[in-house]
Amino acid sequence: MKHILLVIGFLSAFFSCAESLEVDDSFIGKKFELISQDSLQFNFPEIIKGKIGVVGYVFTNCPDICPLTTNNMRLIQERLKKEGITDVELVSISFDPEVDTPPVLKRYAELRRLDLSNWTFLTGKKSVTDALIKEANVLAIVGDSTIIEGETTYFYVHTDRISLFDRTGNIRNNYLGSQTDIDQVIKDVKKLLN
Repeated sequence: MKHILLVIGFLSAFFSCAESLEVDDSFIGKKFELISQDSLQFNFPEIIKGKIGVVGYVFTNCPDICPLTTNNMRLIQERLKKEGITDVELVSISFDPEVDTPPVLKRYAELRRLDLSNWTFLTGKKSVTDALIKEANVLAIVGDSTIIEGETTYFYVHTDRISLFDRTGNIRNNYLGSQTDIDQVIKDVKKLLN
């Protein structure tokens, strides 16, 4: 009987630990000065302090992963609204600030008809965005370039990521941005709100 209780105790501890959202990385005490699609100054992660943050890492010239990541964030936002969940801020951070200026980010959001009421696109100095994505363990390496109609086009090989931040600035989970399980994100957000 003792062995059965011990096994049950171990299994319940194991599964409750597997269900919890451990701190994956922390941005507490960090400060990254960035600018929004509306040319407003923000500090990251201050922009999400006191709220749950759903943060994607993108660049606007991306032909594949980033549009999928952006669409998944839109789907997350729609589900949050449908379920009446507030206190969640969505943030998309560009790691290509030399191209992704505020007007470019604004146009990117407009073309996709994104609701920016609780979603901010951020860019900034290259040294700042590089430091931020490094802190988030996101890699972005410029790949091959090509010249089309006299203009050089390049792409990034980069981490496919959406991060979930708690109210204090800790990353509590990471998801594949292009293949995000929306149900899992909503479930995790609810855990952090309780």
